[in-house]
Amino acid sequence: MSKTLPFIPRPSSLTPYFMADPNDRVPENTPGAYYVDTNCIDCDVCRDTASSNFTRHDRGGYSFVFKQPQTGAERDLCEEALMACPVEAIGNDGE
Repeated sequence: MSKTLPFIPRPSSLTPYFMADPNDRVPENTPGAYYVDTNCIDCDVCRDTASSNFTRHDRGGYSFVFKQPQTGAERDLCEEALMACPVEAIGNDGE
């Protein structure tokens, strides 16, 4: 059975995309705007892109946000990771 993900329009284009499910966050995420949900496939893209904010849960085999971005540069890298995630497992709910 396929789950329905929230529809979020891309801010920089008219092409729609689907974002991570805020109700399906992995528990290790640090509270805040950015999070990883259970669709993560442990591809390493977010950790390579924003290593100051994403890390790996070794036993679980997935990434999570261990530190919310504190600077504009960190936010930009987290957004880049969100856009590059191949399974759209990274979300930003703006908290």
